[in-house]
Amino acid sequence: MSRFWSPVVHDLTPYVPGEQPKLANLVKLNTNENPYPPSPRVQAAIHAELGHDADRLKLYPDPTGSQLKDAVGRHFGVPPEWVFVGNSSDEVLAHTFQALLKHDKPLLFPDITYSFYPVYCGLYGIDFETLALSDEFEIRVDDYLARGAANIGGVIFPNPNAPTGRLLPLDEIARLADALPDAPIVIDEAYVDFGGLDLIPTAVALIRQHPNILVTQTLSKSRSLAGLRVGFAIGQPELIEALTRVKDSFNSYPLDRLALVGASAAMDDEAWFQQTRRQVIVSRDALSAGLAALGFEVLPSAANFVFARHPDRDALTLAAALRERSIIVRHFKAARIDQFLRITVGTEAQCNLLLEALKEIVA
Repeated sequence: MSRFWSPVVHDLTPYVPGEQPKLANLVKLNTNENPYPPSPRVQAAIHAELGHDADRLKLYPDPTGSQLKDAVGRHFGVPPEWVFVGNSSDEVLAHTFQALLKHDKPLLFPDITYSFYPVYCGLYGIDFETLALSDEFEIRVDDYLARGAANIGGVIFPNPNAPTGRLLPLDEIARLADALPDAPIVIDEAYVDFGGLDLIPTAVALIRQHPNILVTQTLSKSRSLAGLRVGFAIGQPELIEALTRVKDSFNSYPLDRLALVGASAAMDDEAWFQQTRRQVIVSRDALSAGLAALGFEVLPSAANFVFARHPDRDALTLAAALRERSIIVRHFKAARIDQFLRITVGTEAQCNLLLEALKEIVA
């Protein structure tokens, strides 16, 4: 506490990111990073950008991020004018909260969800209400519609949800958007690329028919670029214009030259993207089966993590026992989920090490 703080600072409860420990021989399964490297084209593009003329780093990057917008547009089959890019999807979400979700009526999101949402609301003075997930930890669209369109300023949720990993079908998202035509509906798709082997269930498929839907995504997970900090949003131009107006009132140059060329290369390497995401999906299914064989209840996951609890073992105690074996997973102290562990899907070898350790612990 300090007398120099602005009043808003006193009331903030900041987001707590996953631990980044510096331990030897660590099996790091706590922050949902991709266990596989990014496309080789990323490094080549960054080297080319530097090798072409390192003096270019003294110049500002393209403030519009047009190269990356073009790459995202090619991948999704949308005009680049429907794309917004930013420094991580967290920054894109921050601008979204300011640009689209601050209204007189409350913003709605699940009671168990990405814990940055209430942080943004506190930072920007946004009134919000949380709606409980079902006993099976599913989002129920009818619960939102029961509030009445006249009482809803907007809706946001991850799909698949975090930290549960459960997926809401696209027809349910469309039903929500149809029933709330005057409210922005933000679908946070940080993990959507792991939703299916053949068909990725992205709500981008809905935006042409629903001008109130904005979809956000990140390159941190399925593109293995958590260290590059790149995210984007896709929506109809009036939504994108709102984000751009906020961005240009905050930081006109959010993505540096290396991030722009590296992210563009990652978006264009479809073969690498498909190969690595499929590896994660196969490992996730095997990990879920292995945990179930050890007596864990594992929620159905469409993400690159699983959410599991053991009926006879305390989750915090399990996490501590794993840490003693240099295996780090994520435990949340929040109500309803304090007996769950969120476990990132690692390589096959990492998943096997986890399962072997748990076999010893729960025996």
